[in-house]
Amino acid sequence: MTVEQVKASILQLAIQGKLVPQDPNDEPASELLKRIDAAKNAKGAKKGKPLPPIMDDEKPFSIPDSWVWVRLGDVGEWGSGATPLKGKLQYYTDGTIPWLLTGDLNDGLITQIPNRITDIALKETSLKLNPKGSVLIAMYGATIGKVGILDIDSTTNQACCACVTNPSIDRWFLFYFLMAQRDAFRKRGEGGAQPNISKEKIIVTPIPLPPLAEQKRIAAKVEALFKYVDECEDSRKQLAESLSETLKRSVLQEAIQGRLVPQDPNDEPTCELLKNIAAEREKQIAEKKIKKSKPLPPIKDEEKPFPIPDSWEWVRLGELVSAESGLSYKKEDLSISRDEMVRVLRGGNILDGKYVFKGDDVFIAKEFAIKRPSIKAFDFVLPAVTSLEHLGKTAFFEEDRPDVYAGGFLLMLHLLHQNKWIAKYLLAFFQSEQYHSYCKNIANKSGQAFYNLSREKLCLTPIPLPPLAEQKRIVAKVDSLLAKIEEVREAVC
Repeated sequence: MTVEQVKASILQLAIQGKLVPQDPNDEPASELLKRIDAAKNAKGAKKGKPLPPIMDDEKPFSIPDSWVWVRLGDVGEWGSGATPLKGKLQYYTDGTIPWLLTGDLNDGLITQIPNRITDIALKETSLKLNPKGSVLIAMYGATIGKVGILDIDSTTNQACCACVTNPSIDRWFLFYFLMAQRDAFRKRGEGGAQPNISKEKIIVTPIPLPPLAEQKRIAAKVEALFKYVDECEDSRKQLAESLSETLKRSVLQEAIQGRLVPQDPNDEPTCELLKNIAAEREKQIAEKKIKKSKPLPPIKDEEKPFPIPDSWEWVRLGELVSAESGLSYKKEDLSISRDEMVRVLRGGNILDGKYVFKGDDVFIAKEFAIKRPSIKAFDFVLPAVTSLEHLGKTAFFEEDRPDVYAGGFLLMLHLLHQNKWIAKYLLAFFQSEQYHSYCKNIANKSGQAFYNLSREKLCLTPIPLPPLAEQKRIVAKVDSLLAKIEEVREAVC
């Protein structure tokens, strides 16, 4: 059952007199009706067209003996708004009077209204200033049935109907009744080019009216239950998010420890893969694609956080990738024209395993970017200077992006052996708790809020590397399990 379904059930119990107990000491609603009729017939009262009596077939359910059936037109004065002519600037310029549109209705107390009209508009048009406490309902389009209660005096446009309630009516009880009727109003509004209900349809709608004291108890109970439901939903979502993250971390940790899929003795061992990667490194050095670097130290036993299968090897990240810093640029390099320009990634573009382009991304002329290579397929990009929250986050690219460069505060990792499964396995490792903890241990704190990851320390990262065939099986299993976890999370949230 969804949150909206639970709330709808609460509202139905409320308007049927089943949410709170009746109190025999309450003044019955029939007395309220007498006062309402007296107010209508009082000298000087605005006379409207008489409402028809309520027939038995209009009463969808039975109500307590102390309640009465009335029409919405009986509970207050209803009126719709208007839209002053847009061409008359004097109706809008420097306006101070709130003018509510149906998009401002929030199913709650309305405290802020962005649009304003002038005193001239109020005087020269059919607009009416609705007092604080008026109950509003949307009549047109997609917002039909949306409700709100004014916390400030305001006018409205013609798509909104406002009720100034009779003193014998609790405005919040009326508010919750209208909310309970939302689906019914929407169904009544179907059939035209634009769905709509009219004020005339609203005021003839039957409403079960409790004693005033019970109206207040019902409204208070609904408010408390809605708050409880929302809190439960927030807790449920938080629990689902937390459980999802825990399961993801567990899957990734099992993957990099060799416990997610079985080993196959027929797999070519990792040592053969390392020979191929080393040969590829020497080839790229000879071709001057990368620079020769100092040999990396062997991995000591105390650097190995857990045991791995016999067919696996502990390697350093620098044995699998070449690393370089991103592109630095000056303000004068920024391109005004978007012709022949390239995007420069910054820390905000890096998510955990993914990247995102943003509206405030930096672009520079391509001629200034040639000092660094653009993003290639199977590249990883990570922040070298970042906050603790984003430390260890890594973006992965599955295709060449000649229009995208890493910025100066980022590091680029180029895979030496261009193989999809090595790249995807490394992606799983970079998202693991093991890697994130390692980054926290090697990062240097810079000032109060930032951490630095040096290229040299990053290349020393110990990585448990399986045979290539097993990497493929691990990646397939990880993708399958993470997809199922995400599917469950979305269903819950």
